[in-house]
Amino acid sequence: MTYELHRLAPGSYDLLLNGSIIGSVVQEITPSGHKKGWSAELLDDSSPERRPSPFIAAEHPFQSLDAVTAWLGGAAIVESAYA
Repeated sequence: MTYELHRLAPGSYDLLLNGSIIGSVVQEITPSGHKKGWSAELLDDSSPERRPSPFIAAEHPFQSLDAVTAWLGGAAIVESAYA
């Protein structure tokens, strides 16, 4: 499985698996504007057996974007997703 993150805006990415959008990766921001961790979330909250690896839940929290990409097996970050 090949994951890619396509940048939409600062702190926001489409999550693609084998070229299809399956979710998003976003940076959590507090109401006061402070940046927190990151979250990887599937668009479809399907049953656990239908989720792509390594997802065991529809959403997973992370401390950094590097941690997200590592968890996704070294997912590539594409800065200009739809150019």
